[in-house]
Amino acid sequence: MNNIIQEMIDWIEDHLLEGFSLEHLGKDMGYSSYYCSFKFHQITGITIKKYVSLRKVYLASEALKKSEEKMIDIALHYGFSTQESFSRAFKKVFGLSPHEFRKSPQPLQTFVKKNLKDERGWFTMDISSKLKIEALQEKIHAQYDQAILNVLNGQMMYEEFSKQQLMGNSDYVPFNEAMCTNQTASPILGEEFNKIRAAGHQVAVQDYERITVNPLKSLWTKNYQCIVLWFGDDMFCQMNLLTVLAFLEQQKYEGKVYFHMVQEATYDVDEIEIVLGDYLKIYQDVLIRHRIPEATLLPVMYQGIQLYFDYLKEENDISTYIMKHVDESSQELLKQLFRLFPQYGLGDTQYLKIIDKVKNEKSE
Repeated sequence: MNNIIQEMIDWIEDHLLEGFSLEHLGKDMGYSSYYCSFKFHQITGITIKKYVSLRKVYLASEALKKSEEKMIDIALHYGFSTQESFSRAFKKVFGLSPHEFRKSPQPLQTFVKKNLKDERGWFTMDISSKLKIEALQEKIHAQYDQAILNVLNGQMMYEEFSKQQLMGNSDYVPFNEAMCTNQTASPILGEEFNKIRAAGHQVAVQDYERITVNPLKSLWTKNYQCIVLWFGDDMFCQMNLLTVLAFLEQQKYEGKVYFHMVQEATYDVDEIEIVLGDYLKIYQDVLIRHRIPEATLLPVMYQGIQLYFDYLKEENDISTYIMKHVDESSQELLKQLFRLFPQYGLGDTQYLKIIDKVKNEKSE
């Protein structure tokens, strides 16, 4: 069945800008339009309509960034009837208008063509990826010498960057957390925070401090001129990034802050300087109060927050997919979830928790 769905994906991509028709897809595939729609959603976890919409908006964002075409021409080229409808769709996905994005391009969560046969892991970097990272490091070093701290999202990234010697002589530490799960508190890394986070992860407070807090001590014991944050574009990474930025504000850090976004799908690295100011309030709104913040957000963080609120719902894309495949083994489900929902960035622990919950509810 995956081969059939991949053929559908290939067909959709070939006809994306030709006035996509579900009826035409069904005719060319030899199935009814209903069957194509149903099976596509069942296997990929996303509707054809949403897939087409996200692909068009993402490709349009690339055109805005890389070309000087008129806005209306880009809108029409990517299947929008008017510039206004394009602007509405763009802002709904990214949290800012196409005009604002073109004026000041910022990191976005990628939405590339789905590949159901893609078995790549997070760190199958090719040499070009390493060269991009090393070039960014050299640029930072030229400005700040050795007074730089790199904060990496998680132990896996930390160990991989260490093995590849990508940080040179700079200090670097991991942020070993999963802030999109369990309750949290403020102040960040305070006594109550550590107790709540440890309880959520079902570990002793001293173990939580050893794994998460102790590696970060140089954040408040050393005086760095520049802090570089290496996080991905998915929900998991963005909630972690938000927490680190809020912590820097909490500590009244006054140096430079850069966000180096490593795009999981393409392994490109985007760099942007972060101006602190609203992140502690955003952290409290999003991760404690679970409400949409009023502050202006980076587009990729806006996308991460939208996914986070969907993730908090009892019924979301992930749980719906699991319910449709509840008879499959947990290991097979894990394999599919990693491939189909990279935008969430969840790990084994988070997925298995959802799988167990859905399976238990099904058996009751």
